[in-house]
Amino acid sequence: MDIQARKLNFIQEFLRITDEKLIARLEHLLHTERKKKIEHDLSPMSAEEFNQMIDQSEKDIETGRVNDARELLKVF
Repeated sequence: MDIQARKLNFIQEFLRITDEKLIARLEHLLHTERKKKIEHDLSPMSAEEFNQMIDQSEKDIETGRVNDARELLKVF
C-alpha cells in the first residue's frame, strides 16, 4: 500500500472516532512528532557531515554532475 492510500485509510478511520480524548491524544501526537521533525531538520550539521558534503560536491564537479547557473535560468 502506498503512502497516499495509507493516508486515506487513516483519515477514514479518524473520521469514525467519537471519543474526544482519543482525538486530543492523536492531535497531541501529531503536533509532537511534527515539532520533532522540524527540530531535527533545523539542527546544525556536524563537521563530519559538512566535510562529507564538500567531498561529494568535489566529486560531482570532477564527474561533470553540475549545472551552470545560466542553464538553470533558462529552465525557469
